[in-house]
Amino acid sequence: MVTPRPSMLRSERCAVVSAACPRPWPLARATRALAALAVAAALGPTAAGVSAAPPAPRVVEVPSRPAFVRPAGGQETPARPGQLLGRNALLRTAKPGRLQVQLADGRQFRLGGDAVLRLGAGALTLEKGQIIAWVNPGQKGGSPLKIRTRVATASILGTTVFIEAGDDSLRIFSWEGHVRVETDTGRRYDLSSGQQLSFEAQAWLPPRRLSQAEAAARRQKSTLLNGFTTPMETLPVIERELGLTPPPASPAPAPR
Repeated sequence: MVTPRPSMLRSERCAVVSAACPRPWPLARATRALAALAVAAALGPTAAGVSAAPPAPRVVEVPSRPAFVRPAGGQETPARPGQLLGRNALLRTAKPGRLQVQLADGRQFRLGGDAVLRLGAGALTLEKGQIIAWVNPGQKGGSPLKIRTRVATASILGTTVFIEAGDDSLRIFSWEGHVRVETDTGRRYDLSSGQQLSFEAQAWLPPRRLSQAEAAARRQKSTLLNGFTTPMETLPVIERELGLTPPPASPAPAPR
């Protein structure tokens, strides 16, 4: 009787269950694989085969408080710069609170006063308070940004609009460019730079153009045009179109 050698037994076992006898992995192949993984990690998720997350609305600046964010179905928390905003998020400010938001398409708005606003799909719903919204100069394409209120909807495309919604009043003012307003009764108004449309005592007043003195006073006193560190790209356009000058810079504090 011939006793099988250990090498023969091992060979037979490997023929039956190859996984039990893995072939050695050459060092060069292992080194190349590790190097490829390191390069993919350095280049980010897109290079590694993972799609980058789409842009989302976010809070850009909170120059004064109280200002809050409440996600859909969530709890209200203080707004903070860089905070991402989902659909149907509710934004709220109480005087003197203010905040600035950039939407996913790059359009921006500032909210202030005792304001409540909800982010929707393709539209903002201003329940009350003040908002100034704008489209960056040179931004082309896309549908108009719509801002809904209790009695009308304003549509802007390449312009800057100010809206103030009260319990029984509404003011829509075009700082620059064209603003289309459609009321809940089906009437339509088209505003150009410097024109304001008002709703008071359950009636619409005809659009009127603010005098240069009125526009200048509003420019100087506006809490949504002033007091932010993040640039507002359409501000030079506003001042050029209405013949305004920027407010004087606040004097630097004296050294202590």
